[in-house]
Amino acid sequence: VPVAGIVAPNVVVVRPDLVTAGQPDRDSLLRLKAEGYAAVISLAPGDTADAVPDEAEILKRQGVEFVHVPIPWQSPEPRHLEAMAAAMQRLKGKKVLVHCQMNMRASALTFLYRAIHEKEDPATAWADVKKLWTPKDQWAQFIDTQLRAHQVAFEAK
Repeated sequence: VPVAGIVAPNVVVVRPDLVTAGQPDRDSLLRLKAEGYAAVISLAPGDTADAVPDEAEILKRQGVEFVHVPIPWQSPEPRHLEAMAAAMQRLKGKKVLVHCQMNMRASALTFLYRAIHEKEDPATAWADVKKLWTPKDQWAQFIDTQLRAHQVAFEAK
């Protein structure tokens, strides 16, 4: 059953203009314009088994912008968040899908974007991550480091 017009793992509707998810299936990608999406930000490496190899072309043909910020699972870096945040700010007011493979990268970076750049209450934003997973190891460290670097007082646990 599609959620927000998408068949994908772990779809979370943050608000009407912002949805996070795992990898959408091909049919969902083909329908994104009709579902009102203006852009897709993919944080997946793009070479996973469930990736849609021609995702960028499918979106381009519909006039849906595709932003690819591949994040290696083992080593998320500040530049990944900066690239994602720059795209989000440019796309303000438009309906955006942020996805990765399972909505772990996507939920984590969307949380950081909301808490740091949109000044949203971190506890509210964190609830959307906790629905899906509890970041550990390099991801917990990355999130904590980014919150501290941007003076956001919050214990992401």
